[in-house]
Amino acid sequence: MEKNKYKQLVDKHTPKENRMYNGMIAFLSGGLMGVLGQFILQLYSYYLDIPTKEAGTYMIITLIFIGCLLTCFGFFDKWVNFCKAGLFIPITGFAHAMMSAALDYKKEGLVTGIGASMFKLAGAVIIFGVVSAYVFGLLRLIIFGG
Repeated sequence: MEKNKYKQLVDKHTPKENRMYNGMIAFLSGGLMGVLGQFILQLYSYYLDIPTKEAGTYMIITLIFIGCLLTCFGFFDKWVNFCKAGLFIPITGFAHAMMSAALDYKKEGLVTGIGASMFKLAGAVIIFGVVSAYVFGLLRLIIFGG
């Protein structure tokens, strides 16, 4: 088959992406995640009388727990397919990446399955996050002093 005919055939059957729609869905779902996080923060801060700084930590832990729980029930994948980057980018996406890898390799055992495979995707994020924080911390120290 000629390359041009093949390309035309592939282009004809490739689904078209509606970027404006996907962007709006990601924007709205990411905003709703922010509202949920703020609600949890206010709940811990106001009703449980936890200082706001500590309530922020508890809010992040709660969102990670919710992300892991929804991944275990198989709901998070369906939700991410609809919401796109609105749920994949925040901390819940990181929790989902860790939990789904752990669930995929649980049959291989605790150490060689879960322990060895859980950080396959998230390990790169952790490494680059730590290195970036170190580099920017050094730059801040050099530019602004101690």
